[in-house]
Amino acid sequence: MSTVVRHDTSPPISLSDRWRGWRDALLASASFQRWAAAFPLTRPIARRRAAELFDLCAGFVYSQTLAACVQLDLFETLRAGPCEVAALASHAAMSPDAMLSLCEAASALQLLEHRGMARFGLGPLGAALLGNPGIAAMVRHHAALYADLGDPVALLRGQGRERRLAHYWPYALDQSGATLTRDSVASYTALMAASQPMIADIVLAAYPLSGHRCLLDVGGGDGSFLAAAARQAPQLALGLFDLPEVAAIARERLATAGLADRVTIAPGSFYTDPLPTGADVISLIRVVHDHDDDAVTQLLTKVRTVLPENGVLLLGEPMRDTAKGADGVSAYFEIYLRAMGQGRPRSAQRLRELLNLAGFSQVRVLRTRIPLIAGVIVAKS
Repeated sequence: MSTVVRHDTSPPISLSDRWRGWRDALLASASFQRWAAAFPLTRPIARRRAAELFDLCAGFVYSQTLAACVQLDLFETLRAGPCEVAALASHAAMSPDAMLSLCEAASALQLLEHRGMARFGLGPLGAALLGNPGIAAMVRHHAALYADLGDPVALLRGQGRERRLAHYWPYALDQSGATLTRDSVASYTALMAASQPMIADIVLAAYPLSGHRCLLDVGGGDGSFLAAAARQAPQLALGLFDLPEVAAIARERLATAGLADRVTIAPGSFYTDPLPTGADVISLIRVVHDHDDDAVTQLLTKVRTVLPENGVLLLGEPMRDTAKGADGVSAYFEIYLRAMGQGRPRSAQRLRELLNLAGFSQVRVLRTRIPLIAGVIVAKS
């Protein structure tokens, strides 16, 4: 009688996994949690973890508090100085009691501050938001994202109703741009324009363009990045490549800025059309993370093909693992881009791999002033 010997083909459990398993079992123990909350040396850690877990549970309420403040133009109203709750309530067409609840919640989040009995002014975060209008624009458009996240499991499974966010970014549905109209691209183009000045400052501080003669901005939107580059480098010839209806908006905006004689507008889709030649530096600003790996490899290969010898690719966008707080950026974009229908947040290392795959051999990751908002990579073929 033969004996069947079964071989376990699963990989051995590493010491790291064993340690994490022990840690997870300990943290999941209610008795350990009670002990850690009482013991003097572990009490600060236990309290911090409890606060972090509460923030995860309450995060949606925080974001909706911010959304309400933005929709009611509360920060703009308080720009001139503190106001009584009654006056804010009248301006917002709501009861004083409801306005007091909103102001108290916003004050707890440092968006507002108490300035006496039933009187509020700007808090440090509310004041900072006034200096970054792109944040308010993002908050306003988040209504589409929140609608898609009403059932997050259905979103991840690809079930349920059509995604609103995909319609907000219509090129996610029509990559060639053939069916897009001026109205269908206007909202997202305006959103990108509102937030682009802050991104442009970060990117151009990390990599000044004074040493170049011609910049082509691929996916350049309404031309906001080109306008910032033109101010920094007056000698620079400018080119913009984007979907036809977006390019038409850019043509008007750049002409109004007095740059019509310096810029060449090329309408098209990098999915289906060749990129213009002649630039010695090509920028991709918040473009790559909107697309899947295959499309990114195709785009980077096209960029390398049209760059001259020693030409430079300038890539700027939020990246994983670039700074303290980057985990939050990764979590945000993982779900945001899932709702959009394409794209992934990537680390600098993953972008380096894609650049090498496209034929770039000299790749550098540069320091930026606010890496949480944008990292910068430059590459040469």
